[in-house]
Amino acid sequence: MDNTSHPSIESQLKSIQKLIQATKFDEAIKQCKQLQTQSTDSQDNIELWYLIAVAQRYAKTLPLALTSINELLKLENKHSRANQEKGFIYLALNETTLAKKSFEKAVELNPSLVASWQALIQLYRDENQQNNIQKAANHLEKLKKLPPALLAVTELMHEGKLLKAEQICRHFLQNNKRHVDGMCMLAEIGIELKIYDDAEFLLASALELDPNHIHARSLYLNLLIRLGKYKVAAQQVEPLLIAQPDNLSFKIAKASALTGLGEIEQAISLFEQVVAENDQVPGFHLQLGHALKTKGEIEKAISSYQKAYQLSPSYGDAFWSLANTKTYRFSDSEIAQMQTQQNNEDLALLDSIQLHFATGKAFEDRKDYDQAFKSYQKGNELQHAHNGFDITKFEQQVAEQIKYCTPELFKNRGNLGLNVPDPIFILGLPRAGSTLLEQILASHSQVDGTMELHNILGLASRLRGRSKSQNDEEAQYPKNLAEINPDYFKRFGQQFIDETQVYREKAPLFIDKMPNNFIHIGLIRLILPNAKIIDARRSPMACCFSGFKQLFAEGQDFSYNLEDIGRYYQAYLKIMAHWDAVLPGHVLTVNHEDVVDDLEKQVRRMLDFVGLEFEQSCVDFHKTKRNIKTPSSEQVRQPIYKSATEQWRYFEPYLGPLKKVLNID
Repeated sequence: MDNTSHPSIESQLKSIQKLIQATKFDEAIKQCKQLQTQSTDSQDNIELWYLIAVAQRYAKTLPLALTSINELLKLENKHSRANQEKGFIYLALNETTLAKKSFEKAVELNPSLVASWQALIQLYRDENQQNNIQKAANHLEKLKKLPPALLAVTELMHEGKLLKAEQICRHFLQNNKRHVDGMCMLAEIGIELKIYDDAEFLLASALELDPNHIHARSLYLNLLIRLGKYKVAAQQVEPLLIAQPDNLSFKIAKASALTGLGEIEQAISLFEQVVAENDQVPGFHLQLGHALKTKGEIEKAISSYQKAYQLSPSYGDAFWSLANTKTYRFSDSEIAQMQTQQNNEDLALLDSIQLHFATGKAFEDRKDYDQAFKSYQKGNELQHAHNGFDITKFEQQVAEQIKYCTPELFKNRGNLGLNVPDPIFILGLPRAGSTLLEQILASHSQVDGTMELHNILGLASRLRGRSKSQNDEEAQYPKNLAEINPDYFKRFGQQFIDETQVYREKAPLFIDKMPNNFIHIGLIRLILPNAKIIDARRSPMACCFSGFKQLFAEGQDFSYNLEDIGRYYQAYLKIMAHWDAVLPGHVLTVNHEDVVDDLEKQVRRMLDFVGLEFEQSCVDFHKTKRNIKTPSSEQVRQPIYKSATEQWRYFEPYLGPLKKVLNID
């Protein structure tokens, strides 16, 4: 066994950088190439190609430097510093047009690259491009005003090195506790890492220090919209519009908040105003389309989505939004356009993912299941690699719920919550028929349909606390449900009722259909003991594959890998069996297949469970006019159809990994 200690790749890279600084270019290149033969890590290889190119440029072997940087860009074409280096190589070759193009690409990818902006200013001066000179100079001035630590943070953020950026930013704020720009940066990192509570607190604190800080309030506004806190968002947007009444992005944000609050007519009117002021922004048409779809004006929504991709042929979100209506059928030319754009080397990752999912839907509608699955699979692979989901962490969360949410917990603390009957929780896995159940119940005169509310998830997140230390095997929540002040349960219940009031109309009961709430049924029982809970369940293969075909906006990261989605389904069954054992009769399971087979029977069953008299309107749910924000919105505006229950069978030859996890022959 070889016990020889080798220096880490990081230390070796630093040594090579020192060689370059000492003008020992040949030695630096030699060491880089030696390391390339030893390393199998793609990121290490990218960094080595970068150092080789830099050394070759300094050594004035410019054609070799250009070859090296192009090798790097083959591995990662959106590497900002590589594009910057390419710009410097072209400058040295006196290829000024190509240099300018490379520097512009670099700052597009990473606006914090000071050297690229400086080079661009000179190139713009040579061409007397006064407007571009001014824009570049303004941006450079902003960068130079940043403390060096925050400039480094900005660079790391744009390079995707979030954990390193977070570390430097936190250290900076320890010594500069009231630095609002630093707080904003840390909040942005938190948003990217999905640590939303921390980000929300940071931005609220920043605004207390500087209420007129436009960037902080804008970040806060967008985060509130993402978290579904539309009432607060609507309040936060007003100071921004007073400060900048002509800012169309702020008007769009206000319209989005209004959509969330159910003020759909007002929202559509505002979206239309924005589009009238500037009809060349694809995203504006997209947002208008979403609002129109929510209202049920599907033809107008389709027209808006089409306008969006006409303005931007690679706009994946526009194509996916068309596919996500579930009823739209793509033309030959649209399919060709999507396939062409997928081969565009400058295509953004998200656009690529969306285009693959949309293409999958297009081919599925044409019964070309082989091509459809290939497209779905590619989209899922890209999304799975991007989100970094770890199924074992979810399985651990389920295990912790089972461990701590015991009969003893509910015996000792089960009567401490708020005794109101108002909420009906419809939960389960996404694509299991929850939107259909909501539409059925919301068609009753005594029930308001709302949306997928984030309140329970937010409360669970607060109870969980900041990420656990490496030495802790378990999170604080749900263990702390047996330990926290008993008065908190009623307080949390009241908070839920108060915060969700804005989404209700006048009915005595209302629905929260956040599917992910199924893991928190114990928490719901403790804070709202009289709440009714309905588990929307669907057969394993149909449910899992339907999820696999769906590109979710956020929150369902498990669904982009067949094995993960199968394990998630199994964990879901496990936790639901636990709730049935410790809270018998507290959850009503409604199977989607049973609803399809005998609608009226299941309608009566649900109404009995929630304590309501039968109303025919629930059976005629497709006639109910209401705003619906989920992907199934158009499907539940139609009578029930049975064809969807077995659609997965067309793809059965490709679903071996899923069947294996689910133990299905």
